Amino acid sequence: MSAVFSAAQLCQQVQADMVKVDAVEKADRSPVTVADFGSQALICQAIREVFSDDIIVAEEDSQTLQENPQLMGRVTEYVNRFAVGQPSAETVCDWIDHGKGQVGERFWTLDPIDGTKGFLRGDQYAIALALIVDGEVKLGALGCPNLKWNLDDPGSQSGCLFVAERGTGTRILSLDAQFSEEVRISHTAHRFAESVESSHSDLDTHAQIAQQVDIIEPPIRMDSQVKYGVLARGEASVYIRLPNPMTPDYREYIWDHAAGLIVVEEAGGVVTDVDGRELNFSRGRRMTGNRGILATNGDLHSQVLECIRKCSQN
Repeated sequence: MSAVFSAAQLCQQVQADMVKVDAVEKADRSPVTVADFGSQALICQAIREVFSDDIIVAEEDSQTLQENPQLMGRVTEYVNRFAVGQPSAETVCDWIDHGKGQVGERFWTLDPIDGTKGFLRGDQYAIALALIVDGEVKLGALGCPNLKWNLDDPGSQSGCLFVAERGTGTRILSLDAQFSEEVRISHTAHRFAESVESSHSDLDTHAQIAQQVDIIEPPIRMDSQVKYGVLARGEASVYIRLPNPMTPDYREYIWDHAAGLIVVEEAGGVVTDVDGRELNFSRGRRMTGNRGILATNGDLHSQVLECIRKCSQN
């Protein structure tokens, strides 16, 4: 997981230095920054060094960089601060493009910055990495550089890494690796976690469901898979992501949920889609067999699923 630590440090440095010129628009008009490319380069190279035959399915590729020499120079500059040696721009692009693999029996999936809009606002984002074998998530890491250790204490330390391995639980580590402890879901927390962006989910129906399960606390709204970490450490009881009614056929990307799923499950929670199906990471880059996301502390899972079913019939 040292590669995720390095990527988190790179992202923190870019965010500290960041100016608007560092953001460009991809074809789908979501912003991508120097940090996305730099993070992917560092992690892909680290995996390639240790697991040379492993496939990586990641969000970015180097095409945008190769069309923008100024941006390529900036990415190379930052990567050189955290990589061994002094890789050239061509080498950095090669590292990034190692993430262009296809889903198979064994592969890693990576979102170098999940929640880029949050990153650009100086808010929450995550570096999300997971290992998937025969369709099952075996290992996951969520680097959360801006997440407070205690959401209810604004003065608490920021920056942590969630690490989960199948069958061994979930741990939270400080980004300086000086502190580590096991985390568990809470059976007493009664809060929803949901996306900041209204386009990402059906916030109105979320509110109706919260009422139906007697959750009256305002929702925790955050970008990225940070929400899975908040649930895993007991600060929320439900993370829900119903498809927005404007885009009912939208299907999630695997890299947006694989790491979060194992972090919650190994902390004692339950993760399915909003129809109660297990998440399927074996069909390709999108989870075409799943609709939306529901992660809970387990206690509320069947109740929330029933509320979703009833809302869908109205």
